Amino acid sequence: MFAIDATMSRQPTWDLACGLQAEMFKAIPPESALDVQLLYFRGFGECRNSKWVRDANALSRLMTGIECRGGHTQIRKVFSHAKAEHGKQRLNAVVYIGDAIEEDVDMLAQRAGELGLLKCPLFLFQEGSDQRVEAAFRDFARLTKGAYARFDSNAPAQLADLLKAVAAFASGGRTLLGQQKSASAKALLEQLR
Repeated sequence: MFAIDATMSRQPTWDLACGLQAEMFKAIPPESALDVQLLYFRGFGECRNSKWVRDANALSRLMTGIECRGGHTQIRKVFSHAKAEHGKQRLNAVVYIGDAIEEDVDMLAQRAGELGLLKCPLFLFQEGSDQRVEAAFRDFARLTKGAYARFDSNAPAQLADLLKAVAAFASGGRTLLGQQKSASAKALLEQLR
């Protein structure tokens, strides 16, 4: 699952993510497959998910049809949706990209812990340097045996490497992640041990 904060503060990075999401699929061996569901929130209580797709072009079409809108974070809905989807079919990874938290962190930690009990790892990628957000994202990753990373929207290759690394993990576990040569892949792998 690929979840993104599409509130107005994320507009520049949303455009970046639209261009880079295809990178996820490049990390997958031809004999493997990666199904991805896009989940985004924006505006006043709007949180939507796509159907599951298997190729970069389909995901790109979904993302380019979305505009960022002002609103508060809805991370609780992301975690709840991930839990519901995991109940239908196992999710190997949930990627969340965001820059803020405007919800009760303890409640979110509880939801993350529930995902952890289900063995559903969260990969949380933070834009910016808000220390409160970093502490929370790191805790959510710890609770789910996932990983955390910060990225700079001015360094698109960094986000591309992170997305490739998670795609490799989702389709082939630690083994395929270990075959990735980027510094981002190595940093994520270290957290997963």
